[in-house]
Amino acid sequence: MIKVAGWGAGMMGQGLMSYLLDRPRDVELVGVVDTDPAKQGKTVGELLGRPCDVVVTGDHEAVLARRPDVVCITTSSNLHEVEPQVLPALRAGADVICIAETLSYPWASDPERAELFDKVARENGVTCLGAGVNPGFMLDALVVMWSSVCLRVDKIVATRVNDLSPFGPTVLNSQGVGVTVERFERGVAEGSIVGHIGFPESIGLIARALGWTIERVEETREPIVSRVERSTPHVHVAPGDVAGCRHIARAYVDGEVKIELVHPQQVHPEMEGVETGDYIEIHGDPDVNMSNRPETPGGKGTYASVGNYIPLIKDAPAGMLTVVDMPLPRFWTPTA
Repeated sequence: MIKVAGWGAGMMGQGLMSYLLDRPRDVELVGVVDTDPAKQGKTVGELLGRPCDVVVTGDHEAVLARRPDVVCITTSSNLHEVEPQVLPALRAGADVICIAETLSYPWASDPERAELFDKVARENGVTCLGAGVNPGFMLDALVVMWSSVCLRVDKIVATRVNDLSPFGPTVLNSQGVGVTVERFERGVAEGSIVGHIGFPESIGLIARALGWTIERVEETREPIVSRVERSTPHVHVAPGDVAGCRHIARAYVDGEVKIELVHPQQVHPEMEGVETGDYIEIHGDPDVNMSNRPETPGGKGTYASVGNYIPLIKDAPAGMLTVVDMPLPRFWTPTA
């Protein structure tokens, strides 16, 4: 029986909790931490609409005192945001699996924090791992897996075309959805419109696995301009305004582009005949062309990934690891 605590009871955390409750003979949910006063004091059962008497609390020390084997963190994207959660969990002797995009390859954005997480994990004999669907699988780990059937790899092009319609204001604002083209361009220059978080991390994962030394990474963000009116519960897009962001990253080795990652995201792409999907091209010997349509849902894919790593992390070496350092993940069969 693996004792698991959840840190974060939002959409992602609730999805993970439901996953865990489907495996009662393998997992004991020992606690859930969340900063939202509206959730604190409620049981997980009340949040999910299924039996579970674990109470959500803001007191992480009380939850960590229950000595969980694994703490699953489903809160924020950036290292400085998750540090106050990651470090206490590691120091409590728990393995950590976290969905923060920047934790999937933390050396890309903050080498000092990456080394701190590694040091604390080693000192306490536990593992820290960033996992998710993107980064963590679709544009990196899956690419690496496909490379295993190649005799030579000359260039990698991986594309994820997805629908932003299910997301809330935070994500939509970060993609510039609903603004004018002029405002989009200004937002990119100011850093308020960021596109996808995770390209440097995905490139780092691929390079780590293939032994490539990346000289530089160039990123571009272009507006996807709508020709039709589109709406979601959180945003309205008029014709001529921005429906999403086409974000591209190119990584160079020996002066040549070796990795190209493409991620066009928009609300209701089907309204202009765009089909979502995930695509991998490896140019080499032999060539690889993988197509997955429609896209793998980002939310479900991410909390499933976290859950499916739980039985693997207990035997992983101590330290800050990545998905390309871990055994091949696989579906963990429910025991309910």
